[in-house]
Amino acid sequence: MDGVTIVKHPLVQHKLTLLRDKTRSTKVFRELFNEIGTLLCYEVTRDLPLETVEVETPLAVMKSPVLSGKKLVLAPVGRAGMGFLDGMLNLVPSARVAHVGVYRDPRTLVAVEYFFKAPDDMADRLALVLHPMLATGNSAVAAVDRLKEAGAKAVRIVCLLATEQAIEKLRAHHPDVHVWTAAVDESINDQGYILPGLGDVGDRMFGTR
Repeated sequence: MDGVTIVKHPLVQHKLTLLRDKTRSTKVFRELFNEIGTLLCYEVTRDLPLETVEVETPLAVMKSPVLSGKKLVLAPVGRAGMGFLDGMLNLVPSARVAHVGVYRDPRTLVAVEYFFKAPDDMADRLALVLHPMLATGNSAVAAVDRLKEAGAKAVRIVCLLATEQAIEKLRAHHPDVHVWTAAVDESINDQGYILPGLGDVGDRMFGTR
């Protein structure tokens, strides 16, 4: 699919399988989610621009690469997106964080916003939308809409699972937004959950069901 990168790294695929297992405890589920967030962050940032600076090692002066310009904005969506945040901040501790409070109405599956806060300099930063389950695409579209309204010019989506219909909807609304995902699953059920999926990420992560 255009605009989609499926991360096939063995560690990502292994940890995804562990997450799918319904017998995982809340503690282990949360730890695995944190770990896979770090791995996905590594993949989605592999083409960040670099510039060369001069540094002095204990033995000599040399030129060496560093990240160019301002760093990232990590934008977790709702409860589930928070599961990726700590793992990614461990890798990119200088990143700013935007909070995108969006939930999916269980009856209509429409995205409902309840909170939004983003840095003032969104236009100068690459925004990574942390949206683990790209099921219908409604919440992802709403999240990207709000980030662009706040000034974001470069946006990428990092998810754990996606469906083709969600990707198609997102790309129809935002063809400039690329998606990184660990897998594309078959479909969604009547409640809007991905099949075979791994259930409600927020509930499994926080032990609320």
